[in-house]
Amino acid sequence: MQTASTNIGERMGRSQELSDSKRGPVIGGHLGNKSIRDISWLLNIPNIRSTVSGIIKWKQLGTTATQPPSGRPHHMTGRGQRMLKRTVRRSRQLSAESIAKDLQTWCGLQMSPTTVRRELHGMGFHGRAAASKPSITKCNAKCRMPWCKARRHWTLERTVLARRHCTKCKV
Repeated sequence: MQTASTNIGERMGRSQELSDSKRGPVIGGHLGNKSIRDISWLLNIPNIRSTVSGIIKWKQLGTTATQPPSGRPHHMTGRGQRMLKRTVRRSRQLSAESIAKDLQTWCGLQMSPTTVRRELHGMGFHGRAAASKPSITKCNAKCRMPWCKARRHWTLERTVLARRHCTKCKV
């Protein structure tokens, strides 16, 4: 027989936290010297280690609240990221140094080019070298036009034939 307090984990999503009223039975089980596995099984809470262990840490912290996130907070806010994205979309050829200077003059955000690159990578912008295309020489352009005009009405079967090379260029 399951009571209202035993089916805590059924409605709990993957990223949701338990409310204070739902954490009470876990704390009570811990004070009753039950193991983490037993508490998880009795209350039907998934993720034995992360969920129940996190709740039991109240003993060390003195509260049931979760700890603040670890690590240094991001330098850029959401507004700064939107400005950065708008700047990059306007002109994609700008370097990280020039973007950092622009952000400093427009928004007052002072950041290094490395931070700008890191934020852009996080947004999905990556630097790519353009594909190199060989330039068409004058001789090649002269030879190309008659070749194309002679084959203007070719069908798909005739295009399979081998190309003839230019006699002038000796290619």
